[in-house]
Amino acid sequence: MTNQSDPNEGKNLSLPGNPRYQPKELQDIFGYDNLYRPWAIIELAKFEVMNEIGMISNEDYALLTPAIRQLILNITTSETDLIERSITHHDVNAHVQIMREIMPERLKVYLHMPFTSYDKISTGYVMQYKEAFEKVIEPKIKELIFCLAQLVDTYSDRRQIGRTHGQYALPITVGFWLANILSRVTYNYLKMKKNCDELRGKISGAVGAYNAQVALGFEKNSGRKSFEDRILGKLNLKAALVSTQILPPEQVAYFFHSALMFSASLAQLGRDGRNLMRSDIAEISEAFEEGQVGSSTMAQKRNPINFENTEGMFLRNKNEFGKIMDTLISEHQRDLVNSSPMRDFPIILVNLMCQLNTLLRPGGKDKSPFIKRITINEDAVEENLTKSLNTIMAEPIYISLQLAGYKGDAHHLVNHQLTPMSQSEGIPLIACLEKLTKTDEELNTVYQNIPNDILEVLWSPKDYIGKAAKKSHEVANWARLQIAEKVRASQSHDLGLSQNGLSK
Repeated sequence: MTNQSDPNEGKNLSLPGNPRYQPKELQDIFGYDNLYRPWAIIELAKFEVMNEIGMISNEDYALLTPAIRQLILNITTSETDLIERSITHHDVNAHVQIMREIMPERLKVYLHMPFTSYDKISTGYVMQYKEAFEKVIEPKIKELIFCLAQLVDTYSDRRQIGRTHGQYALPITVGFWLANILSRVTYNYLKMKKNCDELRGKISGAVGAYNAQVALGFEKNSGRKSFEDRILGKLNLKAALVSTQILPPEQVAYFFHSALMFSASLAQLGRDGRNLMRSDIAEISEAFEEGQVGSSTMAQKRNPINFENTEGMFLRNKNEFGKIMDTLISEHQRDLVNSSPMRDFPIILVNLMCQLNTLLRPGGKDKSPFIKRITINEDAVEENLTKSLNTIMAEPIYISLQLAGYKGDAHHLVNHQLTPMSQSEGIPLIACLEKLTKTDEELNTVYQNIPNDILEVLWSPKDYIGKAAKKSHEVANWARLQIAEKVRASQSHDLGLSQNGLSK
């Protein structure tokens, strides 16, 4: 048995998945020797319920002392493996055999009854997923949302050239770019939280029909509340509406799908970040720590390693999710085909935790999170915006011409006349339009019909940012509201931005 003063001392704490990616925060939950701890918790909850409903006397129940409980909780996976591989060839039965060695003689008879293995395994998995999300992942997500919201507000008005298809498009702001990331991160967090809340457990027996519980008196003795509900209540779980030997797979699948989607929203930040760090763009840069190396041979390099890792972890998660899809079908009431891939499900949470740790890793003199130590290279942002100023007003120019009465195809005019002229002469599109009006009376008449306030816009491309700054603040405020401690229940489940007080 392990040292009770340090429950993890001497344990194998390897997490599922690649040994390179081992966030310590998840070791208490998914560390190898802690994997079967939920089975012990479920077993102890069962004993408590059997005492409450009179199936175990108070005198016998008192034999289950705190010291014995702790020994049961400390049974490791490695200990169970030894019994399974040498004797039982069955993991749950091996775990029960170890409990028998610990339990007082008068209590041994009650071990595992009236459970089937997957009452413990399926419910135990759900307990781990909920604990991992609520105690470890969710606080990190809230911290990230808070940091991103601050960045959005800080750069809400910092003009930046927008890009579509890798080409200069229209002006936006740095805050607006980040607000789009923030909205996706927050949306997927709310989905993940909702799907976590909907995870269910089961204590329904070998085929899910409560056969032993009904026939052997467990249900009768339980009174108005079912035996299953009594046990799951002590685990802060609700029961599935119906189950076979295993839980219905959809709730777990939806939970992990929302985790995958959250991982993807972080990967979008990674993709954008590493592209904006490209030498030919250079609008942002990662913090470069003392002693850090960008390349083994090209000493001048500052590679976007954190952004790359953030995106890469999503690729790992995307492929891990296929295992979850493969377990949506089982043969009749249960087979063991799905048992092996189910052991890998936590890898998605491990990878997600690695993404969060990458973005929140403290550094610098003030130990601030990585995400807050990203540098916006103001000169490069301004330079790239300035490079585009001559041609980026094509949209408002062609629309203004049409609204002012132009009879031809204004889009064609801008595309095939004004743009080549702008590129060859190095002057803005609006200057090219004015030049054409000198020799085209009809075009001049249309030009004179354009209101002065709109002409001012056409001559001020840096101010052609629409609601970018306003939307940035709205999204930041909405995101902060979702992580507030006293968010109304209706708001926490209302995922539409326009329904949360944001303008469409």
